[in-house]
Amino acid sequence: MGTVQVILNEDVHALGNAGEVVSVKPGFARNFLVPQGKAVLATTERVHQVEHQQRMISEKRGKELSDIEAVKTRIDGTKLEIEAQAGEGGKLFGSVTTQNLADLLAEKGLEVDRRKIVLQEPIKTVGEHTIAIRLRSDVVAEFQVKVTAAG
Repeated sequence: MGTVQVILNEDVHALGNAGEVVSVKPGFARNFLVPQGKAVLATTERVHQVEHQQRMISEKRGKELSDIEAVKTRIDGTKLEIEAQAGEGGKLFGSVTTQNLADLLAEKGLEVDRRKIVLQEPIKTVGEHTIAIRLRSDVVAEFQVKVTAAG
């Protein structure tokens, strides 16, 4: 089948960072990366433009990193508590989802996109859980959430 070379316009998890030239399958480039504006096809002219953009991106990345590190320090060690209806044995009738967690963080003044919260599956048991937030591909913050039985 083969691969095509694309230049990433933004960080794509598990693929690369903005400005990198990466090889991907043609369907992935045609159906996802290019239409979403996450990448452009790599031509020699565009590769030369990327070299210029790399300098600008590195300056922007340095500024963003300091902002993200500040958010990370605010999130790390945060302890949240949520009540949910639970049955025998501590099993929840519903579940605690990334949206619930994002809402709890927003109440504490921490605006986080729910898609950045790393949750393998929704929380379905009472107890303490450690939750990770991928703020950037190389910066991960963690916080605690205590799920208690309501009533």
